Amino acid sequence: MQDENEEFLDEEMLDAETDEGESSGLYEHLNITVDKKQEPLRIDKFLITFRQNSSRNKISQTCRAGNVMVNGKPVKQNYRVKPGDVISVLLAHPPRENHIIPQDIPIRIVYEDDDVVVVDKEAGMVVHPGHGNWDKTLVNALAFHFEKNNQKSDLDRVGLVHRIDKDTSGLLVVAKNEYALSYLAKQFFDRKTKRIYWAFVWGNVAEDEGTIRGNLARHLKNRMQMAVFQDETIGKHAVTHYKVLERFRYMTWVECRLETGRTHQIRAHFKYIGHTLFNDERYEGNIPLRGINLPKYKQFIHNVFEILPRHALHAHTLGFIHPTTKKEMYFESPMPNDMEEAIKKWRNYLQN
Repeated sequence: MQDENEEFLDEEMLDAETDEGESSGLYEHLNITVDKKQEPLRIDKFLITFRQNSSRNKISQTCRAGNVMVNGKPVKQNYRVKPGDVISVLLAHPPRENHIIPQDIPIRIVYEDDDVVVVDKEAGMVVHPGHGNWDKTLVNALAFHFEKNNQKSDLDRVGLVHRIDKDTSGLLVVAKNEYALSYLAKQFFDRKTKRIYWAFVWGNVAEDEGTIRGNLARHLKNRMQMAVFQDETIGKHAVTHYKVLERFRYMTWVECRLETGRTHQIRAHFKYIGHTLFNDERYEGNIPLRGINLPKYKQFIHNVFEILPRHALHAHTLGFIHPTTKKEMYFESPMPNDMEEAIKKWRNYLQN
């Protein structure tokens, strides 16, 4: 039989100092052509023998969520595979840690039920443990929250379906059971979620609205950055739509709608068009806009950097279909204080 595996890093992957491994994807997409000599067998049993690290419950919930397709159609777990069947499976894989220590860390939960929890993450918090950040993460905080409230789950670890960078603030949804994990994973994979970010970028963006297209892959020289490649054979397809919300002569506040969710997508796309995120050290956005040598301006930028000591990116809205009720859920996160104060500084500066 043939097996074509593809792993997907949804959302903007954690900073390289916290997660070096691009291969640690949140989803795994399997394409399998059943061998001509295969005897009829229930698809849940077939997939377990094929993926021995998956439980029967996981396969069952994956089928229930519509993530197992045979010859282009979703099937139930009791479907019997036949020779020549073409099977497509989307498996959700939350990051695997050997031991998660529940830690009493304050987090802002904006919604929670038996299936999902929506968190408004503060900037500076890593989403899950990784190289250099083994504790004090959002996953540690959620593990404590679930333990404190005696919440049991059929998941063996916190059910992340997407993630945002350490210094990006804003909304994430986390699954609380295997079915919710599979159902949400398919929405992110199929690009049916609604995600809008707010960003401050250097310079005066020329167009009021626009779209940035360009494949993303690791920068050829600076492995800490992602870069845009117009060669479609390199990297992953990425599309960012943007709209200008306010202009500050030397900086622009933009709204970004993600059509795809790639590693550092917004950060790399805006650097590509010459408008690096404000104070984004990784992408040289911590250097004041060139060509302006006024001492007053330089001091002003220094003051704003102190108010906003991280890249100016906020996950403002998040929308998805609820796994159980099938109702559309929509959440908004207000602008965080550091970005709000930075905007006030810019407005006052331009008025004086």
